[in-house]
Amino acid sequence: MAQRAGSADLPLHGGYVPKWLADRMTRLGAVISESIVHHYGQDEFLRRLAHPFWFQSFGAVMGMDWHFSGITTSVIGALKRGLTPLSHELGIHVCGGRGKQSRQTPNELIAIGERVGIDGPGLAGASRLVAKVDSAAVQDGFDLYLHGFIVTNNGKWVVVQQGMNGDRRQARRYHWLSEGLKSFVDEPHAAIEGPEQGEIVNLTDHRAHTSRQKQIEVLGSLGPDGIARKLLALRASDGERAGTEQPLLPHLVMPAHHDVRPSDVVVRRLHGTLAAAADRGPSDYADLLLTPGVGARTVQALAMVAEVVHGAPYRFSDPARFSFAHGGKDRHPFPVPLRVYDQTIQVLKSAVQKAKLGRDEELSALKRLDEQARLLEHQAFGPTVEELIAEEREKSHSLGGRSVFGDEPPAALSDADAYRIAQGKRQASEETTPTQPELIPGRRQPERVG
Repeated sequence: MAQRAGSADLPLHGGYVPKWLADRMTRLGAVISESIVHHYGQDEFLRRLAHPFWFQSFGAVMGMDWHFSGITTSVIGALKRGLTPLSHELGIHVCGGRGKQSRQTPNELIAIGERVGIDGPGLAGASRLVAKVDSAAVQDGFDLYLHGFIVTNNGKWVVVQQGMNGDRRQARRYHWLSEGLKSFVDEPHAAIEGPEQGEIVNLTDHRAHTSRQKQIEVLGSLGPDGIARKLLALRASDGERAGTEQPLLPHLVMPAHHDVRPSDVVVRRLHGTLAAAADRGPSDYADLLLTPGVGARTVQALAMVAEVVHGAPYRFSDPARFSFAHGGKDRHPFPVPLRVYDQTIQVLKSAVQKAKLGRDEELSALKRLDEQARLLEHQAFGPTVEELIAEEREKSHSLGGRSVFGDEPPAALSDADAYRIAQGKRQASEETTPTQPELIPGRRQPERVG
């Protein structure tokens, strides 16, 4: 059967990704993907994308809003931009996207099939059927507006698609994985991510097999009018409900608040990462530190990126923790430190390029950094989450801090004054990449949010 990974609540969030961040997300997303493929292969990369907790953490480490639904659009877009030039080398192809781009997915898959020798028309059919299942067979009140299809040269694939409920300002993300898939209508999802909405009609559940068969029989014997009369009679009666309750999947709750709070972070894991970077980095990772401009703060970010590459699935239950690598575009938990971000990309890119030539020292050093963080987290201690955020905001200007409100001013100003000044400097004409959903035509149009 297909894998199920869990679910999560995702608040809707209007807004845009500035070009300066979108470009960096493209580069960082590509080099992280290369690292995963180098260490673990294409199939493992697809499994990561099919894991809703990992996917959210992946977006957070790239500087996106750590809990909002916009991570889905931004990550799929960044991967498509970053991996398309590498598709010949990695054998991974990213298709689809938001709104109009989603409708091009079948054509993209057919073209890829002709180019690399896989069943393009079959993949195109899978793309259409996946969208139909999540829009018709799973009736949960969410209208699809994004469909991303990632396929490898061996024909394996993962689908990440998202729907929205504008009335409730909530989104739901669906993950599909071809590995282990035996049926498109019998428990096919790798995961369904989004808020609980009471009773959901899920005809893809394995227990609905008999129901699917009986529906066809009933339609043939009673006809539409007869079914309508029976339904009215059932609603008027107090008939007993048969069957058992839907079993709960692991559920990641993404809160409505934008700021990062201590309750959003597993602090011992964060302290372990900081301890590994501070105590072991200078002695064990000299090759990394030889990169010009790389210092202790960049090693901290690299330790969090290393966990995204190497971490076990259970370690991504707190995506907010990964926002401590490169902050967030909306200044939560702190502005994006561009100098650190660029150094992270530089170190990873150098490590991957050397690994391609058979020199794995730097990539292996990053893996050891992740291993050391896990060892230290059981004994490490340090500042509180609030103190860490205050410290990052204090030095934000010196690290090239930037948000959607502009560049961070010097720390001599109060945080509130700095926020107002940065907001006032925001350029109305700045090039941006939208995250606001564009619904697939034919779906109900939710109200615009944000």
